[in-house]
Amino acid sequence: MENAATLEGKCCLVTGGSRGLGLAICKAFAREGAKVAFTYSSDDADADDAKAQIAESGIEPLVFKGSVTDAKHARETIKTLIKAWGQLDVLVNNAGVTQILPIALLEEEDWDLVMDVNVKGPYLFSRFALRHMIKKRSGHILNIGNFSSERMIESPVHFAASKSALRGFTEALACEVGRYNVQVNLLSPGLLDVGLSTMLPQHRVDEYLEQSSFGRLGTVEEVAKTVTFLVSGHNRFMTGAKIVLDGGL
Repeated sequence: MENAATLEGKCCLVTGGSRGLGLAICKAFAREGAKVAFTYSSDDADADDAKAQIAESGIEPLVFKGSVTDAKHARETIKTLIKAWGQLDVLVNNAGVTQILPIALLEEEDWDLVMDVNVKGPYLFSRFALRHMIKKRSGHILNIGNFSSERMIESPVHFAASKSALRGFTEALACEVGRYNVQVNLLSPGLLDVGLSTMLPQHRVDEYLEQSSFGRLGTVEEVAKTVTFLVSGHNRFMTGAKIVLDGGL
């Protein structure tokens, strides 16, 4: 019988898992007994450090280097993972990118980069993961969005557009694959203690804190705990959902 309280026996893949929220998710999964794999794009030192941190829980992770926008990388990652483990139960599409640019200074290549990483990446990895999940008629896909797709706030236009597209992608995909017992959900964190908050001018961060009910930034550990629940046996009847974790804006 499945142990609903943990991820024991689950095989999980996190894109962009070498630092920040992605690393926190990998570590949380490992603590719950899951087999963990992650992808990263370029920084070998970060990846080595992440691998060592995850291994502290007794789980030796699989690590894959490449761009989430590369179909060959996505296909080979999933193929290698399933060959090693025999299954894939959880995919977390976490890899993302943003730039703090007003639209007047936004070049076409900037738009393409953000849309490719934040939207095409989840499409590619979901596509290849689903070939396996549909066959075994079970699986979880969790897309990491952003509160900028849920609130009318000042945000880089291309970033907000990409996360809004990811929301639509989640809803449509959930409808399509629900018949195969595959769950697809979206988690949209607010400003966290890493990532976007470190790129914004301090007055923008202060504005967020003033509007937030809790008056503080979220932590990656808090988000990772929510992620763990969403892909665990405790969550059997939620799909197509959009969970906003923003401290009460």
